Amino acid sequence: MLKAIIIDDEPDCVKLLALQLKMYCPQVQVIGECTESEDGYIKIKELQPDIVFMDIEMPVMNAFQLLEKIADINFSLVFVTAYDQFAVKAFRFSALDYLLKPIDGKDLKAAVEKAEQRHWPKIQQLGLLKQQLHGGVKNLPDKIALPYQNGVTFAEIKNVIYCESDNNYTRIHTIDGNQYMVAKTLGDIQEVLEERNFLRIHRQYLINLDHIKKYVRGEGNYVIMSNNQSIPVARNQKEKLIEKFGWL
Repeated sequence: MLKAIIIDDEPDCVKLLALQLKMYCPQVQVIGECTESEDGYIKIKELQPDIVFMDIEMPVMNAFQLLEKIADINFSLVFVTAYDQFAVKAFRFSALDYLLKPIDGKDLKAAVEKAEQRHWPKIQQLGLLKQQLHGGVKNLPDKIALPYQNGVTFAEIKNVIYCESDNNYTRIHTIDGNQYMVAKTLGDIQEVLEERNFLRIHRQYLINLDHIKKYVRGEGNYVIMSNNQSIPVARNQKEKLIEKFGWL
């Protein structure tokens, strides 16, 4: 049984989420319902929950201020928010779990299943999320959080050469020769990195345009990356390369 605390300054949202957890996630026991962030902080310290569902913007203390008061975050964390599409990208940059209001039952079940794996949030993840939410589009972070089976690693975006699809996972190739297998589809990675000079040139590949060394024409168009790896260019993506560089 997972012990859960809900923290949201809207009482109706707290009651609705508690009801949804009872309906969709019988393995979760709600041990605290809080409409004030200060009360939420006290409940977390006293009751030692396994999972906390928390709104971001709240009076007195927002979610970041509350979490900064907690020395060790030893619980799974799910943000519950009504933010827009831009904020969704911010969550994906940081690889933190979130639910959008109104909450869908399937999404709630998926979030709880992740929480059961006891992947506790790291300070760097919270920093990435805070930076992007408060900084806006012009203040995109320099790093991306990459979730893998045993935790999260952080990669400098400029050091990512290309990303390769592997079914429901993505293999990240970096300039130091390392490869990171992350639990995200290439589509998820594309949505996060497409504003950072990355381009999906093939159904299986997303490349960093700053790392292209050469483009080779022919029956099988392909690019050669900075690590000398050849990557095919799909016919329908060739025009996008033209738009980016004005050549070909």
